[in-house]
Amino acid sequence: MGPVEQLYSPGQVAAQTGFSLDTLRYYERIGLLDDIARNSGGQRVFTEDDLAWLRILRCLRETGMPIQRMVRYAELARGGDETVAERLELLREHDRDIDEKIANLRVEQEHIRSKIGYYQREMAQHRQSHASPTR
Repeated sequence: MGPVEQLYSPGQVAAQTGFSLDTLRYYERIGLLDDIARNSGGQRVFTEDDLAWLRILRCLRETGMPIQRMVRYAELARGGDETVAERLELLREHDRDIDEKIANLRVEQEHIRSKIGYYQREMAQHRQSHASPTR
């Protein structure tokens, strides 16, 4: 007899993944989570595989993948080996989107840094003009 698979309650999954219980229910409703088992009391129970899948979803979400594209990725993942090329292309497209977002953030960061420099110069001038005379 093999080892007993570890099962997790929705609360444990929420704590480990950072997804709220509402988000977990929503993800199940729209098809991002599939075949979530239930215990004898009808409560959802999650497996290690479910947790691994949720970590992927967290990564995609945190990097700005739209929900519709996440759903498409989930559909492809359920499609087995024949969808590997499509999944690869979807992830490559997302990777390009991330590069573009990072480049845009760098431009905006430079704007913020120039503002920081401006305020630092303003403060330095203000301190110099209000310095008490030496005795």
